[in-house]
Amino acid sequence: MTIIPENSLAVEPDAPIAGPLMTPGEVAALFRVDPKTVTRWAAAGRISSVRTPGGHRRFVEAEIRMLLAAVETVRREGEAR
Repeated sequence: MTIIPENSLAVEPDAPIAGPLMTPGEVAALFRVDPKTVTRWAAAGRISSVRTPGGHRRFVEAEIRMLLAAVETVRREGEAR
């Protein structure tokens, strides 16, 4: 099970978006969770997201990859014990 700490990626609300964006489905595939779980993380503030003009959530790829690397590091450290 993947656990994302609260406020893992705090982003300034008016910060410019840098880099490619990912859909909830793409993020979910990386973390091996359901896309609805990714949406819940965003709604809870655990990961940052932006909204398209149509109201869909998108995630900055660089932030997601940093978070994924951190989660994998914690997972590996836990397995080493």
